[in-house]
Amino acid sequence: MSNNTTAVTVNIMGKEYLISCSDDERQGLLQSARFLDQKMSEIRDSGKIIGTDRIAVMAALNIAHELISQGSSNNMNQQAIMGRIRGLQTKIENALYRSHQTEI
Repeated sequence: MSNNTTAVTVNIMGKEYLISCSDDERQGLLQSARFLDQKMSEIRDSGKIIGTDRIAVMAALNIAHELISQGSSNNMNQQAIMGRIRGLQTKIENALYRSHQTEI
């Protein structure tokens, strides 16, 4: 497992975000960003939700619901999934905060 950390640029709904991750997590991060971009774009294109923040929350809720619905009865597996979701949520929140700060 590599401990090297690099900054990776991901594009979500037309905005670029710079996110630090280990070399081992790079592919997973890029795949996750593409998946999130797809989910958020679907919600935006439905026309029912307006505003990037609200679209992001709805996408997060939909993804969490899908994970929980597909989860096994193994409580350890669900706890690991929830921990991973919290970690990704923190990374996304930090990137959004930094992006918002550069806009001000």
